[in-house]
Amino acid sequence: MEVLIYLVPMALTLGLLGLGGFLWSLKSGQFDDLDGASWRAISDDDMPKAAKPPKDNDHKEHGA
Repeated sequence: MEVLIYLVPMALTLGLLGLGGFLWSLKSGQFDDLDGASWRAISDDDMPKAAKPPKDNDHKEHGA
């Protein structure tokens, strides 16, 4: 039971730190655009580049 003298203040301190971090994140705008982040996560950034059309010189060099 004597350990509660240490555990209760530690639990309150950690809880207040967590609450402070959450309130700070609200004020700094971390939760403003939740839909945009989810669409960015599933968007395809690695779109394949379109193949370049062959130049006129390429056909002459290969004998076509």
